[in-house]
Amino acid sequence: MSINTIYKTGITVIAGVFLSACGGKPPQQPPPPPVPVTVITVSKGSAVYYDQYPATITPLYQVDIRPQVAGYITGIFFKDGDRVFKGQKLYTIDQQQYEANYQQALANVAVQKTNLVKAQKDADRYHFLDKQDAVAKQQVDYADAAYDAAKKQVDAAEANVRSVETSLKYSSIYAPFDGTIGISQVKIGTAVSPGSQILNSVSSDDPLAVDVQVDQKQIPRFTELLQKGNDEKDSVFTLVLPDGSQYSYPGHISFLDRSVDPQTGTIKARLIFKNSKNELRAGITCNIKIKNNTGSDVVLIPYKAVTEQMSEYFVFVTIPNNKVTQRKVVLGPKVSDKVVVISGLDEGEKIVTEGIQKLRDSSVVQIGPPKMTPAKK
Repeated sequence: MSINTIYKTGITVIAGVFLSACGGKPPQQPPPPPVPVTVITVSKGSAVYYDQYPATITPLYQVDIRPQVAGYITGIFFKDGDRVFKGQKLYTIDQQQYEANYQQALANVAVQKTNLVKAQKDADRYHFLDKQDAVAKQQVDYADAAYDAAKKQVDAAEANVRSVETSLKYSSIYAPFDGTIGISQVKIGTAVSPGSQILNSVSSDDPLAVDVQVDQKQIPRFTELLQKGNDEKDSVFTLVLPDGSQYSYPGHISFLDRSVDPQTGTIKARLIFKNSKNELRAGITCNIKIKNNTGSDVVLIPYKAVTEQMSEYFVFVTIPNNKVTQRKVVLGPKVSDKVVVISGLDEGEKIVTEGIQKLRDSSVVQIGPPKMTPAKK
């Protein structure tokens, strides 16, 4: 670098320091241009929407079939997964022993009744002789006691018949109600005994119940729905299956549980759905959509006008001098592409729906017409 160049550079630096010391100001940047936005006027309207709850399908009735007597399984009279009907025979347990005991008990009843007849005749005879004063009074008492004992023996024998007959009946197992039977846990020849194991399970399948846990705050609403009853023309309850499809039959509320779970603050509501086509299965986890109608006009705005920050919701509202201010709102349920505003906005105010990304509180805006959506060809 030459001496002249160094000299010129030094003069430039000194001149800059001198100007700065004399109060020279750098040129100011112009304000940012207005942000082009689209706005709408807040209005009120009625809203019909659906609350959604997780739910589980469960049978109205379910019974575990257990043996009541001991023995070997000698017959199975269904196929696994069959639909069975009340009174249909399902299993038999070896009946030979119980049949023999039953016949023996019947024979014992016959013997005891014969003894009763003999005791009655003896008592009648001694009473006749007693009237003739031809027998000791003690003999008459003995005859009466023998007659009473014979009657007791008949009663005991008949009670034994009923007991043995019950065991014989329990050796055949029947379906307790109409429903679907599961997979048999035993095969022919399996030894079973009372309470040892479950042979199978039968559950009702039409209709089926759907259990929903709802917040305790919803108890008044569900109580009102329970009192209204079922109206299939305007069904409140819709079942959404795991694949996202909607079940074809509407449901109705059956009852609310007797108490609230203090740990979760929820209460069980049971809904009933028809299952005539056998599309539903117990144990399926699904969702319940519950129709909700506000019944009065509420503030509705496009959901795209809302921004979220730290789990709080805001909209940009226009103010004088072509500016906007950011305002916090409390939202209700979504209704299609709109959302209910519970508080924070009044009817007639104007909010930004497009151009939100570039806005800040007190931003200057240029309001333009809404963008036209091109028609589909």
